[in-house]
Formats: sequence, C-alpha cells, structure tokens
Amino acid sequence: MTVDLAIFTVRGDQLMVLLIERGVEPFLGRAALPGGYVQKDETLRDGALRELWEEAQVDGGRLHLEQLGAYGDPWRDPRGRVVTIAYLALGPDLPTPVGGTDARRAYWAPVSEVINGVRELAFDHPAILADALEEVRRKLEYTAVAAAFCGETFTLSELRTVYEAVWGQYLDPSNFRRKVLKTEGFVRPTGERRLPPTGRPAALYRRGSADLLSPPLLRRVDES
Repeated sequence: MTVDLAIFTVRGDQLMVLLIERGVEPFLGRAALPGGYVQKDETLRDGALRELWEEAQVDGGRLHLEQLGAYGDPWRDPRGRVVTIAYLALGPDLPTPVGGTDARRAYWAPVSEVINGVRELAFDHPAILADALEEVRRKLEYTAVAAAFCGETFTLSELRTVYEAVWGQYLDPSNFRRKVLKTEGFVRPTGERRLPPTGRPAALYRRGSADLLSPPLLRRVDES
C-alpha cells in the first residue's frame, strides 16, 4: 500500500503542482508526484504527511488535505501489485520544496506543462494528476475551497486569480465580484484595505462560514 499526493498552489498567477525527481528505480530520474509506502504503524493520512515532509520538506498539516481515490490497476507499478491511495492538497503560495530520502529534488511545475505532456510523469501519475485537477476545478464551482489557495486575508482580485489559474479561463472582474459577494457566506470583509503598488487600495476579505456555495460559481463550457 502506498500514498501519492497531488499538491497544488498558485505562484505567479499560475497553477503549480509539486513534483519530485525520483532517485531510485523504477523510473530513476523521472518526475513523479511525491509519495511512498505506508508504514505498518501509521494511518494513510499520517503516511501521506510523512512522505510529503521526507521527500519535499512541506508541512502538509497546514494544507487543505483530502483523499482523492484509490488506484490499483495491475500494471501501474513494475515492482508488483501495488495499490495507492491518492491525496489532494491545496495551499497558498507554498514555499520552495527541498528534496529528501529517495527524491533527488523537489520542485514546483506548471500544471499546464504536465497535462500537455511537456513533463512526463512516472507510474500512473498522469491519470492521478488529471483526476485531481478536475476535482479541484469542480470543487471551485460548488465549494468555498478556493480560499485555501489564499492567505488568511485576501482581495477579491487575488481570489479571482485563483479561479482563473485553476480553470484556465479569464473572468470578468465586475461579474466575478458581483457573484462572490452575492454568494452568502463565501467571504466576509475585514474592514481593512491593502495598498497595491499601483491603483486604489483594495478591500480585504476572509473566508466566510459557508462550505458549499449557493448559488455555485460555474465554469464556462467550451462548446468547441
């Protein structure tokens, strides 16, 4: 039994995923999601948190972390029949990771490069990443999880950047603001403002009490 983690953050207005460079066979030198074998005396979640720290020195306890699903196709690991439990994690502008144990290095990579095949992943990690990405996109429509990509306080422009990065779509600022503020419990104002490098001060918000968004914020459908 193993665990694998799809860790997302937004850096420089881009959706990024945490990858490691494998330092052992199989797939020596290949990019992969962080993860590894679960020890006999730990839960799946504890194993996921330990592997994340050992391979990338990222503290998963501060992230939004949830199970994505189980992957157990017989061919997924050339070493034998290995079932993995995939986890999905989100965090705000996470720090530069540091590789450790059997990871030569750890780094952030643009999700678009991995999905488009520019970076080839080991095992069945392309399928896990694709499932994780679609799950995050869906959650942004129906839940308040987008705030997990933001700091404790944030502007509506920063929140919109999260949606644009995850969905890969431009969102009209006025329409987005109207929809967010109309959604009960999504955000709550702090009464404070942040002075940007240019332009007018922007109002600061915190995540509200709502877990589910009503009405939801729906993506545009690509009719092509």
